[in-house]
Amino acid sequence: MVEQSSTHTPVTYESCFHLEGPFYHGTRSALEVGAELVPGYGSNFQEGRVSNHIYFTALVETAAWGAELATALVGSPERGHIYVVEPLGPFEDDPNVTDKRFPGNPTQSYRTRHPLRVVAELESWLGHDPQTLKGMLDHLAQLREQGLDVIED
Repeated sequence: MVEQSSTHTPVTYESCFHLEGPFYHGTRSALEVGAELVPGYGSNFQEGRVSNHIYFTALVETAAWGAELATALVGSPERGHIYVVEPLGPFEDDPNVTDKRFPGNPTQSYRTRHPLRVVAELESWLGHDPQTLKGMLDHLAQLREQGLDVIED
């Protein structure tokens, strides 16, 4: 994980345009180049919840977590997909990790209410070892049991 200093300048819908990719989106879904990801579909992380945002990152490692967790949470043995994406509108820091879980935004995670266009699939990426993935899944289950798996969407 990349550490950031406490001088993080928040990325807001008004101040996001200085950030240039590449940006990545990890998912269990197989998508075609040119496809657009839009909000309004079921969350990969909370059953029965419709997401108001599309989430993405500037770090392959963060996207790998998204791909692996999205597949593991539905019981799929697949490892998922990571796509290079282009935001088609403004975006902001993902408040679910920024300052809530990590000071600043070391995961370089963002969200948008606008589409993301799939530019390419990242074919080779390193996933997490099975024990690390199991540890994260166990942690998410513990948060659920405690009612702390709140997603600010």
